Amino acid sequence: MAITLSSNLGLDDTATGTQTGTVGEPSVAASSTTTFVTGNWYATRSGDGGTSWTLLDPFTEFPADHGRFCCDQLVLYVAARRIWVWLLQYEQVGAGNVFRLAVSRTALPGSWHWWDVAPTDLDASWTDVWFDYPDLAVSDTCLWISYNQYDTNDRWKRAVVLRYPLAELASAAPVTRRHWSTTAVGSLKLVNGAGPAMWFAGNDVTRKALRLFEWKESATSVTSWTVPVTAWDDQDYTSNGPGGAPWLSRADDRITGGWRTGGRVGFLWSSGRTTGRPQPFVRGVTLDEASLHVVAQPDLWSAAGAWAYPAAAPNSSGTVGLTAFYGGPTHPAHAVGVLDQSAGTWTTRITATSTHGPLQGKWGDYLVCRRHPTRRTSWIASGFTLQGGTDRRNIEPRVVVFR
Repeated sequence: MAITLSSNLGLDDTATGTQTGTVGEPSVAASSTTTFVTGNWYATRSGDGGTSWTLLDPFTEFPADHGRFCCDQLVLYVAARRIWVWLLQYEQVGAGNVFRLAVSRTALPGSWHWWDVAPTDLDASWTDVWFDYPDLAVSDTCLWISYNQYDTNDRWKRAVVLRYPLAELASAAPVTRRHWSTTAVGSLKLVNGAGPAMWFAGNDVTRKALRLFEWKESATSVTSWTVPVTAWDDQDYTSNGPGGAPWLSRADDRITGGWRTGGRVGFLWSSGRTTGRPQPFVRGVTLDEASLHVVAQPDLWSAAGAWAYPAAAPNSSGTVGLTAFYGGPTHPAHAVGVLDQSAGTWTTRITATSTHGPLQGKWGDYLVCRRHPTRRTSWIASGFTLQGGTDRRNIEPRVVVFR
């Protein structure tokens, strides 16, 4: 299975305003005419297939009436409703912060309608926590958001999932929001490709199991299961590039990839080194959607280098695509891939390789892979590399269309 890169674009300083970071967290979405990219700490839009870009500065595009824009962002295009969704995280003011959920028909500057949510908007007793580490996905009729909450000492307190009707967001009407929370497991990953229900999961490190959740669009409650899987390591993420430069000093086993397609639900995360896996690798689990039995565990690994920070999505044909990082023999490289579900194996291709390693070994924390809006067998994915130096301004975000 050969992978074709239909488009492999590196974003320049004009596109990002040099507002980049080595913890890049790039997100990408596309309609038939527009591509929108966000990251730490920029947003940029192209209306000509990536030939030119216009910076939308998240620090100034919206008012700072609930504190200043902070960092984490995600973007999504909902083709069924023809709306863009932009999710932004704001700085703490006192003990808490807000996230801003913005919607637009065009993704043009000044076109956004938004809603702000603070922890106390969800529960009046949540006065000493703040939101961090988001996820964003859609099902048939709803938009879904997940966040962690931390206290003022940066101790994890709970994970929260929110559900919004897409019809209300599209009409900028008063939004009927529902939320659910858990203190059992954090960093909940929502699946791409959801139907009438949203599947999401987190890792139970103590049990070395997957904590799986289903929230039907028509339901007010969430159903959960504990699914035993092959053990992984959550400690030893040692991987050094040329000159001994580390790049996985921030890596952990938060689930960063999730999908649903063909009656199966799958999740991916970064694992440390284990027996038979001499380098950090991507841990994969695929479940039968009806029985929830484990049907495959498609790890992505190499004896020569480390794989980390995977994201995945089904294309319109139901095939699962991947975006991830690879490093060790080289400085961090960005790669895309395709899963052969029958064999449980991945085919990958490098899109770009860094010229340097990051200062303090900091990389991550997440990438985005989405089905292409008009090409049935393709995906669009985000990535980044360091080009020409180790400074955060040497980060070059990437937008890759592949099949």
